[in-house]
Amino acid sequence: MPRTGHVKKINVAPDPIYQNYVVAKLINKVMVEGKKAVAQKIVYGAFDVIKAKGQDPLATFEKALENISPKTEVRPRRVGGASYMVPIEVRGPRRQALAISWLVGASRARSAKEVERLKNKPLAISKLATEILEAAQGTGKAVAKREEIHRMAEANKAFSHFRW
Repeated sequence: MPRTGHVKKINVAPDPIYQNYVVAKLINKVMVEGKKAVAQKIVYGAFDVIKAKGQDPLATFEKALENISPKTEVRPRRVGGASYMVPIEVRGPRRQALAISWLVGASRARSAKEVERLKNKPLAISKLATEILEAAQGTGKAVAKREEIHRMAEANKAFSHFRW
């Protein structure tokens, strides 16, 4: 991030199947070492699993993101030689980026024992599908991460007058 000037926002092209920008961002976050085709197989495979369970994959994914998105977070602020964790409100694009990042991180952190393994499907598909379904219900590790961030913000509410 530059000290001066404004960073231009990069617009992501929508994904090929659902024509959705948020799904494209999820694919880009799942992608490792530039292997976009593998990431697309994982995301679309997870959406197929959700569809097989009788739910609309896009609606379920949107509900999951809504449940994961943080309202407030804490940012460090140096005042007089001391560093305070100041709670601030999270806005728009950062809220979405954090939610997607936490969703992917929670699905990667899952062990193989925690998910229902599907026949002839990679483990990553099962993990991502399970995490999306749990987040849509308001449970799961990504939702727990949001709750932890909110608890920290609530605990540091006394330092909110240092907000800038």
